[in-house]
Amino acid sequence: MAMVDGDWTITRSTGNIRYIGDDHGGASPSYATVIQFHRWLQDFADQEVSSGDDQLDITDATPSERSTDNIITLKGSYNIDDMAAEHLYDGSIIQGTGGTEEYYDGIVNFGNSDVQIQIIQDGAVLSDDWWNFGGGGLNADATAGISHRFMIKTRTAGADIDGRRLIGTSRTFGNTYSEFKINGTSRGNNVLALTDSNDLNNETAEGTVSGWTGITNTTEGYANIDVDNNSVDEYYYSEWNTNQPTRSINDFYERMKWLTRDGSSSTLYGLNGELFRGITHQVAITPGTGTWVEPESLSWGTGATAGTGQLLAVDDTDATSTSKLWLQLLTGVPPNANTITGNGGATGTAGTVTERTISTPFIGVSTGSAIIGAYGVGIEKADLSAADKVFDLNNAQVLPPNNVTFTVFGLESGEDRVLVTNDASSNIDYDQMTLGVTLSGPAENTVNVGTGNIPADTPSTGQLRVQLDDGRYRLVAYTAHDGDDEFTIASSDWQDPDDATAGNNVFLAYIDKLAAAANEAFTTVYNSDRTLFIRVRDGGGTPIKTFETTGTLGSNGGSATAIRTPDV
Repeated sequence: MAMVDGDWTITRSTGNIRYIGDDHGGASPSYATVIQFHRWLQDFADQEVSSGDDQLDITDATPSERSTDNIITLKGSYNIDDMAAEHLYDGSIIQGTGGTEEYYDGIVNFGNSDVQIQIIQDGAVLSDDWWNFGGGGLNADATAGISHRFMIKTRTAGADIDGRRLIGTSRTFGNTYSEFKINGTSRGNNVLALTDSNDLNNETAEGTVSGWTGITNTTEGYANIDVDNNSVDEYYYSEWNTNQPTRSINDFYERMKWLTRDGSSSTLYGLNGELFRGITHQVAITPGTGTWVEPESLSWGTGATAGTGQLLAVDDTDATSTSKLWLQLLTGVPPNANTITGNGGATGTAGTVTERTISTPFIGVSTGSAIIGAYGVGIEKADLSAADKVFDLNNAQVLPPNNVTFTVFGLESGEDRVLVTNDASSNIDYDQMTLGVTLSGPAENTVNVGTGNIPADTPSTGQLRVQLDDGRYRLVAYTAHDGDDEFTIASSDWQDPDDATAGNNVFLAYIDKLAAAANEAFTTVYNSDRTLFIRVRDGGGTPIKTFETTGTLGSNGGSATAIRTPDV
């Protein structure tokens, strides 16, 4: 395209050069390269006498100067505004001097023709993405593989806008995500390389994924999780609950993309989802004062050393004991031997800074059936399978054990009592374990079943049935076990008639409850195939005959479905 005379005006008294044609969504907007703009000005400048609204001729000062075809300087008082800049491309415009100097720098994106891109500048996503009008990019050159050509203001009032740093992103929901940084624009054209394509693991409708609110981050900040089940915690900056088994691991991946998509109104760690990128830097800290808040805004330095960020995790919120923190850089440069101050007043001195690789999307990669997590992203260990991988804040790969789930379907919520135990010839395995120490005190807090008798695949928390001396089986919740002989229970009274003598039966009640939904499930770490006994009873207003069956908890989990035979 070229300059369209009727779309522009030049005002002699002010030097204002303004675009007055149709806006991007109008009937016939026009666009021109910066060299075409310069030639157009020079055509007016060599006229005998100006006419109409283009007030420029041989009697006026020279309006522009060419350094290259991609770098044009407006001289004297001649200037363009932001609207005019939106209709010029393929280079830079420099104007003003001293405290009025401004740069509009050229951006060229090499990518597919329909990619939609966003620009992050000075710690914010630019709200007006006018360069995406028309379903693709403005001023594309398909032959050269260019999807967009436009200009962005990078200097104003004689000062660079955040060091002329820009981040380009592409986050169209349903497509792959990408990111590209420009660490300080130069005059002329600056390259982005943002592409996208259909994400075969992100094919669920956006409106459907928006309703998956059961997926939550239970810990925004430093989280200790024993993902590999080796009794030693690793540390992450999140602990996501994937809402399993209602939602699959790929559903979780899609939800994370939805939270951070173009146009997101969600908030993660105090930032808009579209701005959230994850950890960019790990910072060693010399302790200071105050209390860190996860998350909170951070600032440091002055002038060339200044920067801001968002605190995503800290190894100790007591700033007098802090040794490391993790942040997302928002503006300026990373901290470097200067004092970091939190919004809540905490301080610490930056030591060694380690830049961390950003993943797009921030959560990592989905294979469709497994997640390969990005740096530092933590997920509840019960929600992970042996096919998943996560990376802790030391950037160490952590492999989960094979967490498997057994589900009983076909239940009537609020009506059915469901019991799942180990199987013994199609019945409850009453003596799966035996009591090793008598329970008879007023405040017992452990159930001992003897050395080596807790099965290897026992869930980390759950329920037991303990045979009392009068023959009843008491239901007891346990909050932990040592994998050997002891279950930890809440302090409770086991005095007569609720006493249980050593040698009495003890068995795991994998599910033992009044159904609260149409299906009930438990999750544990797979060790070897286990045959389970399942019993469902409903003696209420619409009774059914007792349903009993067996099922196998295998390496891929297992399930059973209650058959509801009316008992009338």
